[in-house]
Amino acid sequence: MTNNIWWEDLQIHMVEWRRHLHRNPEVSFHEEKTSSFVADMLESFGVEVKRHVGGHGVIGTIRGDKPGPVVMLRADMDALPIQDEKNIEYASQQPGAMHACGHDGHISILLGTALYFSRHKQEIRGEIRFLFQPAEELLPGGAVQVIADGALEGVDVIYGIHLWTPLPVGVVASKAGPMMAAADDFYIEIKGKGGHGGMPQSTIDSLIAGSALVMQLQTVVSRSVDPLQPAVLTIGTMQAGSAQNVIAEQCKMSGTVRTFDEETRNGMKERVLTMVAQTGAAYGAETQVKYIMGYPPVVNDELETARFFREATEVFGAERVQTSPMLMPAEDFAYYLQKVPGCFMFVGAGNPDKNAIYPHHHPMFDFDEDAMQTAVKLFIAMAKGYTAE
Repeated sequence: MTNNIWWEDLQIHMVEWRRHLHRNPEVSFHEEKTSSFVADMLESFGVEVKRHVGGHGVIGTIRGDKPGPVVMLRADMDALPIQDEKNIEYASQQPGAMHACGHDGHISILLGTALYFSRHKQEIRGEIRFLFQPAEELLPGGAVQVIADGALEGVDVIYGIHLWTPLPVGVVASKAGPMMAAADDFYIEIKGKGGHGGMPQSTIDSLIAGSALVMQLQTVVSRSVDPLQPAVLTIGTMQAGSAQNVIAEQCKMSGTVRTFDEETRNGMKERVLTMVAQTGAAYGAETQVKYIMGYPPVVNDELETARFFREATEVFGAERVQTSPMLMPAEDFAYYLQKVPGCFMFVGAGNPDKNAIYPHHHPMFDFDEDAMQTAVKLFIAMAKGYTAE
């Protein structure tokens, strides 16, 4: 691939880029400086750059010496509205914003991959496009916007990675078919008739109706979903009442639904809406539901996942390649996979010796920066493997 000195130099650059980005996070739909940093770096490598794709997105393009397919590699760029609590020299300098999901690493990885191919164009048949996507963390998601802006035009295959601290550094993982869940949210309002706590006969108790609804909703998965289809319905919030001797006129609750296929997803939505209406009616209460369909499930292409296992085993050895379990977090990479074949892959980034032990979206989150080199090698192997066919 290239010599060890080159890789050592690349690692130094990636750490520098990553720490700069970690100090200067920008939340979803506000990645203006991050986008400019990425575009300027790509241009310094001699890469053709298109700015303002779907907002703050950036696409770099490198064409090989021979005609062939178009491979797209994707990284997300946005930070989270979280206060960084780490006591380190590269901690976030932006109050209330933090790269708590590794996107600073993803940017640096894709820049490193672009730098590699800018120096090894002879290894490319066709072209490689480097997509730096905004707003993965916030609905409606940046993927929808960059797709609408034509980012996938002419693309034959797409690959994405996610640094993953639950896996040890040096390990990579993926899975054919459904790998990450669809994530939908709902917000319910129940309106009854308030009154004196000692005279319930003249009221409609929204809290009683809400309590009954919480229990009814727990049967959606157990009685309305195929037991062979993973699904979760969680009520996360419930608010009602203002005093111990007052019947609550209004009860509000919210929750989330996670599924792995569209039939189950749509069926659960229908059951929730029906259950809310019928439970409210049974208690004489009025109901309103706001049901938000979020990101669809991440469904990896069978052939491209087979390529992952083949290429990763060749580069890293079979002992460092794993089959990922199905995971309940959501990812808007799913939208790309609905349009073109591809594979989403996890790169282990956990290491207790470097305090890379906290979960994603935690204010102490960090990752082992050595994982970035693993990710670059994986991207290179996948791109070269596809274009070599």
